Amino acid sequence: MVIGIPKEIKNNESRVGMTPAGVFALTKHKHTVYVQTTAGDGSGFFDKDYQAVGAIILPSIEDVYAKSDMIVKVKEPIEVEYSLIQENQIVFTYFHFASSEPLTNAMIASKAICIAYETVEDEEGTLPLLTPMSEVAGRMSIQQGAKYLEKPIKGRGILLGGVPGVQPGKVLVLGAGVVGVQAAKMAAGLGAHVTILDINMKRLRYVNDVLPNHVVTGFSSEYSIREYIKTHDLIIGGVLVKGGKAPKLITKDMLKDMRPGTVIVDVAVDQGGCFETTKATTHEYPTYIIDDVVHYCVANMPGAVPYTSTMALTNVTLNYILKLANLGWEKACEVDKSLSKGLNIVKGEIVYKELEGVFDE
Repeated sequence: MVIGIPKEIKNNESRVGMTPAGVFALTKHKHTVYVQTTAGDGSGFFDKDYQAVGAIILPSIEDVYAKSDMIVKVKEPIEVEYSLIQENQIVFTYFHFASSEPLTNAMIASKAICIAYETVEDEEGTLPLLTPMSEVAGRMSIQQGAKYLEKPIKGRGILLGGVPGVQPGKVLVLGAGVVGVQAAKMAAGLGAHVTILDINMKRLRYVNDVLPNHVVTGFSSEYSIREYIKTHDLIIGGVLVKGGKAPKLITKDMLKDMRPGTVIVDVAVDQGGCFETTKATTHEYPTYIIDDVVHYCVANMPGAVPYTSTMALTNVTLNYILKLANLGWEKACEVDKSLSKGLNIVKGEIVYKELEGVFDE
């Protein structure tokens, strides 16, 4: 099979779809790999590194799409890429279709095979290709939130860990999934007081068992969220509906109950966001303020740490990429049921149940 690795062109996206180690594994299996020139520079992998393991460097994104049977990316194609995608071409990347009707319609029109990292699901019900980026984003949410709590950036002027004689900051985490647990772990490590809410008691028991005593759990409801937001300095939104839109857990009217300078970080922005006032931002312009509440809603948070993120992503995607390349997408999805759940749009038809009717409202 011919595999193409284009350069990511989304704003401030420095990750790349495959490391040289991944390319080496593919060329060893006699597959051809095309890499767009400088595609890996942002992650610390250079053209010479790819050439050393058998990749062919191409000068343009158009060349990569035109010559490849399968495109391996990180982020969803943006508008200028829509026309480059060919009928029956496999596109393996994060799509997050539920947050973009234009993207969904474009991929239907392309008649390509769209396999989404974020909906590949194993027998335990976990999402192995989403997990590493959720881990990165969960940890980064605290790192970024702590920065934007500083007064020069219109935050409350709170040091999350406090100092002797001064209470630490308070962090509220919505969702006890991968993002939430990683966020709570980082916040606890800084010495903050952490509350994590969820509706899944099994997850809350897990959090109670594995995290320090100054991380407290609570059952999530609209009432409890409305109470907690009044006293917490940093609020992390980390809820996930597999393949669907995230629920709006914080509505616009709730902002007035938060103290001026409160920071809210929406890690669910790729799936439409779990705050009503969420709108996707970039690393170039990461925040905006509504009702004196600082919103951080960067849609590709892991893109700020591309070396770590690219390595973590390739660790989990490579086996699936090899399977697709060695067997073809139909046979690969037949023998690997977890990969088959990654199929979202096939030859113009939506095949992922949770995506059906998501734009009918």
